[in-house]
Amino acid sequence: MSDMVGSALLRRYIGRRFTALRNRAGLTQDQAADALQRGRATIGRIEDGDERVRFRDIDVKAMLELYQASQEDSELLLALTAETRNGRKKSWWHDYTDTALPDWFELYVLLEDNAQTIRDYEPELIPGLLQTRAYAEHVMSTPVGYLDEGEIQRRVTVRMERQSLLTRPRAPHLDVILNEAVLHRLVGGAEVMAEQLNHLLEVTQRANVSVRILPWSAGVHGGMAASAFSMLDFPTDPHTGEQLEPPLAYVDTLTGAMYLNKPGEVSAYQLVWDDIGKRALDGASSREMITTALEGLTSA
Repeated sequence: MSDMVGSALLRRYIGRRFTALRNRAGLTQDQAADALQRGRATIGRIEDGDERVRFRDIDVKAMLELYQASQEDSELLLALTAETRNGRKKSWWHDYTDTALPDWFELYVLLEDNAQTIRDYEPELIPGLLQTRAYAEHVMSTPVGYLDEGEIQRRVTVRMERQSLLTRPRAPHLDVILNEAVLHRLVGGAEVMAEQLNHLLEVTQRANVSVRILPWSAGVHGGMAASAFSMLDFPTDPHTGEQLEPPLAYVDTLTGAMYLNKPGEVSAYQLVWDDIGKRALDGASSREMITTALEGLTSA
């Protein structure tokens, strides 16, 4: 649990627990605020997982008493709120939030940093977590004129730093499905592409990284109904077995992003993932296809 300390993920989980207790007690936010002599906005911030909230034991105990929380719930929430007051080593991305991370992308990076499993479907490009620097530079430079050179280099540096996520202790499992077209789309020329495919073969040797290819021979598939997307699954609370955050589907765009966590939305992307997963090659066959594509580049 220590790696979750101070994160927005933990705070949202605490907020959901408090919301459930308040609802079970039959109180509205206004009624709870009046009884606790707090502002309604404060109750709302607690339940929303707002990082500005500072949990004092005396305030937490008052809420637990008002909500008639069980001893088990009280012990759990006192422990969890205490963790928000402890220091936590900064994640790599904190140094970049004011310079090279678009506002709409910061939340995804935070969620990705806390995910247990990351699933990526990419029909066009190698995903950012597996890109080489040269490949990333060419991707960031397209379309020409959208970003200036300084911004390109800042974003590429962030992309390279993000990859440390895969080698840290208790790293998440990354499961990637690539359309076969990704292997043949020359990004930056043959030399850059060969380096990228070599890197792809190297990272598939890690126990927590899986790369599978969706071949052209798969024909019509569920991914055709969706653009590139990611799905994040989160750890469970060791005390309760509940997920600290509901599963999430994420779709990145040129100027923004969609965070999809409603059950129907997640279910739709899960159906797509299941369909392309059935049609994708297994790991060994995928490595053979990557190797064949690499040999075609180096022999040319």
